[in-house]
Amino acid sequence: MIYLLEDDGSIRNFVEYALVSAGLETRGFERPSDFWRALDRCVPSLLLLDIMLPEEDGLEILRKLRERRDTRKLPVIMLSARDTEYDKVLGLDRGADDYIAKPFGIMELLSRVRALLRRTEPEVETRDLTLGGITLSPATRTVRVNGEVVFLTHKEFELLELFMSKPGAVFPREKILAAVWGADFDGESRTLDVHIRTLRGKLGVCGGQIKTVRGTGYKMEDEL
Repeated sequence: MIYLLEDDGSIRNFVEYALVSAGLETRGFERPSDFWRALDRCVPSLLLLDIMLPEEDGLEILRKLRERRDTRKLPVIMLSARDTEYDKVLGLDRGADDYIAKPFGIMELLSRVRALLRRTEPEVETRDLTLGGITLSPATRTVRVNGEVVFLTHKEFELLELFMSKPGAVFPREKILAAVWGADFDGESRTLDVHIRTLRGKLGVCGGQIKTVRGTGYKMEDEL
């Protein structure tokens, strides 16, 4: 899936049509707020990002993406009417993988999109994480509890993977929120407690492996 954040409707529709015609699943967004909501449900394989946008500019969006654990390596191509060398260097220095100045040719855009997708195709992680009766597979994003598959949401999976990556380590609440929800998360910290509660429930008898460290945060051990 490719996301396109572009407020100019004619450009957005044209690029969407060209990418879909080339066999690339694409979804376009006019406003950053719509993009952020979609991102929480599904992280794309690549983002085409305009700079001059309503609500917040593309460079600020790029900064936030690079601070989030789930999007810090998301491939990003900047699309902008700003075509000076300074603007291109600024975008690349801020973390963009490529920069295309408007107006651009659609064949050039398709070529660069395909090239970036090839370069950033993730290596398959084959090492499973096992702790007590829980086995987590990053490659297939599956979790098994005593051999039975358990279905988790995206955030629940990220939480469990974080805990299982360092058995016994204490994770302060603020670090968990930053790692899973992003450094700029400004929601209530109760969000974390609700997710921990539902995660424990889905893990059944093994839910007790997630321990509350009063006044600090949470940790995970191999024993109940």
